[in-house]
Amino acid sequence: MQKQGAAPAGPDARAFEEVVEFTSGLIRIDTSNRGGGDCHERPAAEYVAERLAGAGLEPVLLERTGGRANVVARIEGSDPTADALLVHGHLDVVPAEAADWSVHPFSGEVRDGVVWGRGAVDMKNTNAMVLAVVRSWARAGIKPRRDIVVAFTADEEDSAIDGSGFLADHHPHLFEGCTEGIGESGAFTVHPGRGRSFYPIAAGERGTAWVKLTAQGTTGHGSKPNRANAVSRLAAAVTRIGAYEWPVHLTDTVVACITELAALQGLSVDPRARGFDLDGLLDKLGPAAALVRAVIRSSTNPTMLSAGYKVNVVPGQAIGFVDGRIVPGGEEEFKATLDELTGPDVRWEFHHHEIALQSPVEGRTYEVLCEAVRHFDPDARVVPFCMAGGTDAKQFSRLGITGYGYSPLKLPPGFDYWSLFHGVDERVPVEALHFGVSVLDRALRTL
Repeated sequence: MQKQGAAPAGPDARAFEEVVEFTSGLIRIDTSNRGGGDCHERPAAEYVAERLAGAGLEPVLLERTGGRANVVARIEGSDPTADALLVHGHLDVVPAEAADWSVHPFSGEVRDGVVWGRGAVDMKNTNAMVLAVVRSWARAGIKPRRDIVVAFTADEEDSAIDGSGFLADHHPHLFEGCTEGIGESGAFTVHPGRGRSFYPIAAGERGTAWVKLTAQGTTGHGSKPNRANAVSRLAAAVTRIGAYEWPVHLTDTVVACITELAALQGLSVDPRARGFDLDGLLDKLGPAAALVRAVIRSSTNPTMLSAGYKVNVVPGQAIGFVDGRIVPGGEEEFKATLDELTGPDVRWEFHHHEIALQSPVEGRTYEVLCEAVRHFDPDARVVPFCMAGGTDAKQFSRLGITGYGYSPLKLPPGFDYWSLFHGVDERVPVEALHFGVSVLDRALRTL
């Protein structure tokens, strides 16, 4: 066993082999989530459970719906008085059209030092890192300081109702003592094209507000005037919603992000100062501004429309859907604005709704996450950021768990990581996976 207070020795050579093997193996299991319950994560869950059991753990498989399996296991820590830590990742992926790809999206092919396939960055790579680290600990007889609960979830790419939502609502005892969580999307290299490269760590998420719009009208013949046309009413509301520019709302995480990004350009700024030219600064930040632009305000994007059954029949109802995202602290503003934008003839309701999150970027936990990256990349600059979308951290926050996005990867210049999320030819360099295993190992043992 590792001596109390001894410096972390790092993962063994087998862990670097396994992270590639497991990333490829998980990609080969097609867990495409098409929404509405159309997904089957159980084979991937069994793959994960088998490897956890091989590390001496006792994984539990849990399903709300047949075939939609989650895996949870607890690793005993060396300090029974310490709070527990949650480490989570999702097993499902978005669909992929094989004809669009250079390699088959579910081949898991390893070629020229790169692992290819759907889930290579979102997020079967991180699941593989966790498995490789845990198994390395088992071989070396190492215990982390805290109890660590590892959770591999279903349904993150849709509503999470069969995944983290189900676990948080119906199996909270499995997460007893967990106060903090480490999840997806963070600690990967960003090369902004000018200025220093950096690693963003997620310390916040905009809230999810998928909205259903329903317009009622008068059914009639398409050849006759109709001033109560449901389609027209819906179209007018959708146009207003899509064109609306939400006001800027800077959270603490976003202010910290802007300040750090400016410092990388040699600029000292105060984003909350009266008359501060935010747009002017973002222009100066170049590609790095992409980390900020989507999260300085709430947003509403119309995404789906449905009405009618025949061209010469005016329908009595028209339905639309809007992907809304809410900045932390913007909930009431969002609701009031939707009331105004939809108007008297269109009713709106939440189709799916999860809260916004914001986590501290000062204190021991965040500093440990930063230090682990800097240990393996001494020139690294670490920047906190708020995610434009959402993760399972939202559901686990119901249990009082503060979440951070931390999926460490050291990526080469020119590697367009952002475009690979839900994109074509998703892939991850083998060396990036090796870096991730080392960083995650150090962070989890130090935390």
